[in-house]
Amino acid sequence: MDARTVLVTGANTGIGLATARALAGQGWRVWVTARSESKGAAAVASIKAATGNDAVFLLLLDLSDLGSVRDCARSFLEPYEALHVLINNAGVGGARGVTKQGFEMTFGVNHLGHFLLTQLLLDRLRDSAPARVVTVASDAHYNARGVDFEAVRRPARGITGLGEYAVSKLCNVLFAQELARRTAGETAESGVHSYALHPGVVASDIWRRVPWPVRPLVTRRMLTVEQGAQTSLYCATSPEVAPDSGRFYDKCAPREPSPVATPELAGALWTQSAEWTAPYLA
Repeated sequence: MDARTVLVTGANTGIGLATARALAGQGWRVWVTARSESKGAAAVASIKAATGNDAVFLLLLDLSDLGSVRDCARSFLEPYEALHVLINNAGVGGARGVTKQGFEMTFGVNHLGHFLLTQLLLDRLRDSAPARVVTVASDAHYNARGVDFEAVRRPARGITGLGEYAVSKLCNVLFAQELARRTAGETAESGVHSYALHPGVVASDIWRRVPWPVRPLVTRRMLTVEQGAQTSLYCATSPEVAPDSGRFYDKCAPREPSPVATPELAGALWTQSAEWTAPYLA
């Protein structure tokens, strides 16, 4: 897998940083996305220092703004660069408010922004095939009863945001499945394959909103970010998963997703997401 190229969203911290660092250590060309230029640059510098790999680059990306997603994709695509793996890693939990385009924040960042980014980069992935799209979901998706397409157009109503988080992670699983169906005629050797995964319960920055006196107690039994990156790395690089596009993985092994994750719901989500993001595809 030497000299291959990967783009990892949200790779300035947590699981994304651990994933990017591991792949850079294996000799990959690594593109890191971050909302903050200073934090992203610091992450790039730390990866280079840790691995000795200078082929690590920064892209600015705010998944809560579809315009930023479009600009990020354009920045990557302008100088020709192959893309062998896209890892949709960035995510938020317990976020409040709406995105710039008026979507519930967790849904907008965790699903819709990544949906648009993948659409914008899909032709480059096909040109670089064999290629993979790896989407970091969660076993929290088992808690979602479905996707309310009206609710995702308004702010979260609950205090914790756990319900909205579960829905966004269900959307991640549905997206990975539907992308696999839409690329089903493409072989493991010459096409694009899609995977979703549960990274485990990881002591990452997603818990930063928990007050400091409580945070160490909440996270002390959780996985490290390096442990949490293992299934992402497995789905990105393992030859064992190559024939199994569309599956959900946990602890580097296939796992049955929620029975709510039906082809019908996946198709409806894709259709609605395509309609919402269409103005940013031009």
